[in-house]
Amino acid sequence: MMFKYELRKVFSRTSNMIAMLLLFFVVVIVCWFAMDVSYVDKSGKTKVGPSAVSALRKEQKKWSGYLDEEKIRQVIMENRKIVSSPEYQSDNIRESQIAYNKGQGIMDIRNLLNHSFADGFCDYNYYQADKLTEELAPQFYKNRIRLLREWLDNEASEEYSDIEKEYLIRKYENIQTPFYYDYITGWSQLFDYAPTVVMITMLVLGYLVAGIFSNEFSWKTDTIFFTSLYGRNKATVAKIKAGFCVVTGIYLLTMLVYTGVTLLYLGAEGWSCPIQIVFSDWKSFYNIEVWQEYLLIVIGGYIGCLFISFLSMWVSAKTKSAVIAIIIPFVILFIPSFLGNINTPVINKILGLLPEQLLQIGNVLDYFNLYSFGNKVFGAVPILLVLYSLLAFVLVPIIYLEYQKK
Repeated sequence: MMFKYELRKVFSRTSNMIAMLLLFFVVVIVCWFAMDVSYVDKSGKTKVGPSAVSALRKEQKKWSGYLDEEKIRQVIMENRKIVSSPEYQSDNIRESQIAYNKGQGIMDIRNLLNHSFADGFCDYNYYQADKLTEELAPQFYKNRIRLLREWLDNEASEEYSDIEKEYLIRKYENIQTPFYYDYITGWSQLFDYAPTVVMITMLVLGYLVAGIFSNEFSWKTDTIFFTSLYGRNKATVAKIKAGFCVVTGIYLLTMLVYTGVTLLYLGAEGWSCPIQIVFSDWKSFYNIEVWQEYLLIVIGGYIGCLFISFLSMWVSAKTKSAVIAIIIPFVILFIPSFLGNINTPVINKILGLLPEQLLQIGNVLDYFNLYSFGNKVFGAVPILLVLYSLLAFVLVPIIYLEYQKK
């Protein structure tokens, strides 16, 4: 009964209803951007909508399969044929669009070629693939390791210890090749906009739970609450349960809607491909598949929202102020922007473990944040998941004890 009462208090407030309505509209807008996929037909006209998605999927599906030496050679050959065509070399926009139509099927693989044959590990040139010849195909996977070694020996020589350098090289070498390629536009679009959805959800959740423990004080009913029979125990537990259920329910529903709408529209093919075939994940040293990255994004975002919401609830109980508690999520998001201007190894390691990182696990998978404990080296992702799961768990009794003694 007390638990249901606390839930009703959260969802009955007009300001909270407005906040949830705002979240709904933001998710709709983000879904709109995520589904913004176009296709250029043979006449050079740009199409959008379901027909464009279907056409793009059909073209890219033709190149699905293992990216072995023969497939890379075919892609390079096809790309050379396109760049040598009169349409590609023409200054006429319509002619250029016709040439672009011919390359849409290999566009994802072409981008990987730009990464692999870049002049440096941190370089990217959109036209790099146009310079390649079929004889270079055997270097496609070797270049990943070569560029990494060169980067570690030069630009990043002072940033990582010898053990960490060996760790990165070993992780690269252990990634199984050749990569399997398939149409992955649905997942790549989903990953690109996921941080925005998670962060907005976190801010709304912080607002919703901020008043759970401070309302009694703002409404001047704290005397009645704490002198009641179960005010200091069962009622306090009911507040914590309500906060947990609000965070869990709204977060999972939001991610379900965002995922469902995006993948139903764009397609979920490519879920078993290695994440390295996704444009932004080419350099990642994590040996996982696309569906595993998605799970990490969802779980990481949930743990982050749970920790930050519990922290807001503790501040609300401690200060008796919902306003101060609402500020907490914004402060957590602001700290990286403030410290990011101080580019030192120590600051970078601190930034890599801030709770804000959990809200963008998909991006963290592309970072080279490493932490050494003796001879053991770990990436940031497992540390973040374990660390903030424990902190969120520890915050529960802290909130209870803080409110119980009021």
